[in-house]
Amino acid sequence: MREPSPPLPPPSLRPTGAFVAASWAALFTGAGVYLVGLWNATMALNEKGYYLTLLLYGLFAAVSLQKSVRDRLEGVPVTGLYHGLCWTSLLAALTLLGVGLWNASLAGSEKGFYAMAYLLALFGAVAVQKNVRDLARLGRAAPAETGNDGL
Repeated sequence: MREPSPPLPPPSLRPTGAFVAASWAALFTGAGVYLVGLWNATMALNEKGYYLTLLLYGLFAAVSLQKSVRDRLEGVPVTGLYHGLCWTSLLAALTLLGVGLWNASLAGSEKGFYAMAYLLALFGAVAVQKNVRDLARLGRAAPAETGNDGL
């Protein structure tokens, strides 16, 4: 069994506001465009459900993998089984999307649209998770971000 890596030193820089905003924009743009495309699609309801489930599964798998990789880098114990399941889940979600689009009776441009929106949403989810974790590590409180001030 591999020994955990020594913890990384705390990052000295917080993510910039522009990167945080771009990450949220990528997540909402990718997921939103994908969902609007599904809403307007002329496919059967069960096919729409398949693609919706793949979006949710892919987002969860990507965030879970990002968290397990980051935990390992910071010396937090993560079992090899869980880490492997994270990779398997992400690859399964991408494979299922690819197979679904390959066999779908959609135009090539529509297939590309769904694939790119899906990948943008996954990228956005990973970047948002990274930013949330970095900001939490630096001690930035959530109420200050939301303007709630703890009330």
